[in-house]
Formats: sequence, structure tokens, C-alpha cells
Amino acid sequence: MSDGKRWYVVVTQPHGEARAEENLRRQGFSVYLPRYRRTRRHARKTETVTRPLFPRYLFVALDLARDRWRVVQSTFGVQGLITAAGDKPREVPSTVLDAIREREGEDGFVQMCAPALPKGAKIRVLDGIFVDSIGVFECVADRQRVAVLLQLLGREVMALLPSESIEAA
Repeated sequence: MSDGKRWYVVVTQPHGEARAEENLRRQGFSVYLPRYRRTRRHARKTETVTRPLFPRYLFVALDLARDRWRVVQSTFGVQGLITAAGDKPREVPSTVLDAIREREGEDGFVQMCAPALPKGAKIRVLDGIFVDSIGVFECVADRQRVAVLLQLLGREVMALLPSESIEAA
């Protein structure tokens, strides 16, 4: 980013990312809130929802020497800025944001891929009919699904799950 502006991390209020983004933009700040799409299954209904890539965090571009950056901290939806020693905001290397933007599709959403877990790693299922089940990561089945072993009815069963539906346990 040119003209002396650098990227900083804003901590938002719980579920306040969109509100903070809107209010910061209204004040003239450049804001980046990376999002991804996720398929959610609940009660026999499947829907695609948009989620922030980093819940409760977004990025704002500031020139600390020129901008009135302290107003960011009193913006509706914002809890504060992540700071270094003292009260100055901690800069985020532009390479971090570049790496996130490289993973964005044409629709502007970050493309999620299968988790980088080693075979045999313990996982927890985040949603669906196996929610909160603990299992073992087997392999990546395709671009959107992973194979896991779950304990069901007293035996180990292989299940194919959406990659965004698991996390390391």
C-alpha cells in the first residue's frame, strides 16, 4: 500500500464485523474484511452462508502520522485495535493480506481448501449429523470433502464430510 498507509488489525464486538466495517467505511477508512462461503446443514435444510474468515477481526489501512486513527477505537462495532508496546497499533505485513487475497475467487470470497492435517490426526466435527463427534483424519477425498473415521455403534466407520466441517481436536 502506498502513500504511507499500512494495515492494522481491528478487534470487533462479537458478531460485529459487518457493523464495524460499515461504520469505518462511512468515516473514510479503507477496510478489508475477508469472508468465505460455507454450506450449512440443519434440520434437513442446506443453505450457503457467508462468514468472516477471522471472526471478530478485520483490517484497516491507516497512516499513523496523518490519520486520526484513535477514532477507530470509538467506532460502533469496534472493540479496539491490536497494539504493540505502548498504545500504537501493531502493523500487519502486507504480505499477509496479499496471501489472503490470492485465495479469493472471482466472487470476492476466500476459497477454503481441505485442512492440512496429517493422517491419523484427531478431529472434531463442527456441524451436520455428526456434530461434536471426535474422529481420526484419513485423507482428502476431493476439493470439498475429507475422509474421516468415526466411532459409530461400537465400530469405526469411514465418513466423507465437507472439509469446512472439521477442525483439529
